[in-house]
Amino acid sequence: MPTVACDKEELWKRLGREYSSEEFDRLLFEFGLELDEDTTEEVEELKKKGLPAERPQLKIEIPANRYDLLCIEGIARALRVFLGLDKPPQYKLAFPEGGEDALLTTTIEPETKQIRPYFACAILRNVKFTERSYESFIDLQDKLHQNICRRRQFVAIGTHDLDTIRAPFRYRARPPKDIKFAPLGKSQEYDAEELMTVYESEKHLARYLHIIRDSPVYPIIYDKNDVVLSMPPIINSEHSKITLNTRNIFIDVTATDETKLGIVVNIISTMFSEYCAEPYTIEPCKVIYPDGTVRITPDLKYRTASAHASYVNSCTGLQLDSSDVAKLLERMTLSASLSPNDADEIIVQVPPTRPDILHECDIMEDAAIAYGFNNLPDTFPATSTVAQPLAISKLSDIVRLEWGLAGWVEALPLILCSHEENFEWLNRKDDGKTAVRIANPKTLEFQVVRTSLLQGLLKTIRENRSRPLPIRVFESADVVVKDPALERQARNVRHAAAVWCNKTAGFEVVHGLLDRIMLMLEVPRIASDDAKATTGYYIKERDDPTFFPGRAATIYYRPPKGSNGLTVLKRTLKAALHNPDDLEVGVLGILHPSVLEKFEISYPCSAVEFTLEPFKKELQTVFA
Repeated sequence: MPTVACDKEELWKRLGREYSSEEFDRLLFEFGLELDEDTTEEVEELKKKGLPAERPQLKIEIPANRYDLLCIEGIARALRVFLGLDKPPQYKLAFPEGGEDALLTTTIEPETKQIRPYFACAILRNVKFTERSYESFIDLQDKLHQNICRRRQFVAIGTHDLDTIRAPFRYRARPPKDIKFAPLGKSQEYDAEELMTVYESEKHLARYLHIIRDSPVYPIIYDKNDVVLSMPPIINSEHSKITLNTRNIFIDVTATDETKLGIVVNIISTMFSEYCAEPYTIEPCKVIYPDGTVRITPDLKYRTASAHASYVNSCTGLQLDSSDVAKLLERMTLSASLSPNDADEIIVQVPPTRPDILHECDIMEDAAIAYGFNNLPDTFPATSTVAQPLAISKLSDIVRLEWGLAGWVEALPLILCSHEENFEWLNRKDDGKTAVRIANPKTLEFQVVRTSLLQGLLKTIRENRSRPLPIRVFESADVVVKDPALERQARNVRHAAAVWCNKTAGFEVVHGLLDRIMLMLEVPRIASDDAKATTGYYIKERDDPTFFPGRAATIYYRPPKGSNGLTVLKRTLKAALHNPDDLEVGVLGILHPSVLEKFEISYPCSAVEFTLEPFKKELQTVFA
């Protein structure tokens, strides 16, 4: 969850009183937040030592979906309403004297579809900033960029001194060589290609360069006189930068996601509209899309939702009527009124600052918070239920127990790994249809979701190679593979795997481990000359680059399909034609020396890995 640092003295001033750490912690808990840290003691210690120190701060943990609480303005506003000191503010659009025709206009050119197609903007008039409110304004932008904007990948915010630029504005996409301006904090002009090189060495901006670097065109915003406002999502221009003396602020928001675009422009404009000459008013702008569509942004319309007192009561165990629920919702910045047609229904006006309200259950949660979670009655469940383990989990527990009793140690590697570890290091090829890749991975170690358990076990042996031999490790957990037939396009498969590392290869050891677990799963072994067996498992030599040549085998499983004469005859004929109707469930063998070399293991290893899915049985119901 994001953490917001608030100036302690400023927050007490906004709330109208001082709180002790315990009192404020209790207040935040009642509101659904958490006090992470109070730096008062640290600041006092620094002052005693004669060292420079900032003013005491309160660091508050905020739920990830409460974007309206990412700044001191939003926190103080919400707490004052919660405490009954204020009514929920009413946000509204303030049109200029000429009405809609006099609105400042931004025209979007068709080329922007290639890079960041969505645009919104807003104007804050007659703003009066202090040093702290100015810093809070900048900090909110950063918090939004790191949170809902996903490090500017989906949305980017730009703020400008409106008095230094001239409308109408144009949002374009141009080749990087054709873009030239002086970026924020620099007096020299650079073209966009040069800026990419310049910012490679600046950590706070280098992490955003990949978003547009490989695109043939870069997004750029111009004013009437071709003055550059910003090159989203990288940097604003020096010409239009805002300062403490800025009175009129132009906010531009560009995005690849239209829903997030609306949320961000609403939050950034409403949170700081309290500093306008007329609080909580925002001047809208006109945005003209390439197809001629005209939109007025920001859209501050209140959404109408409904809740029912009976639903709130059923979830919380309370006995409240509709008017009581409406009063509780008022404390959570939701305007509520009673339905004229249904005594049980409450009509809720959701403000543009609350995009987290999606369903009646969200309204119920707010009512419960306002009532106080600690005040909810304790009730014993009306029904009792008996839980059952999933069939696949029961199988995994059998594997863990039996292999653990056999003297093997369970390992718990990470489910994410690098592409090399998943394929090249195991001498396997990526067909592009198996592994699920992570988009924009943070490190090279976490590029794909593993499709095998072997690499995790081999890394575990590598990190424990100083331990006495033999090293015996196993794991029973999920791998993930692509599956276009499913809505999520991927599925989990439960595997079991074990690796033996010693001065000798130990193929017979992993073979015995396989036999043991099959015995405990009540799966008989099928002899090589027994084509009529109705069910069981057997192994057959295979060529596999992961394993030493001639020292690898495929594990086959024959699921039970009845034992009548026709079934046995069909199975016998298929076996004779070398086309048995058996499932390939896993592999075992001695690992190839090149695999061991890549994992920096100097002793021979044998491994077994197979899926548990075919052995899954339907669990019987507890009650008939």
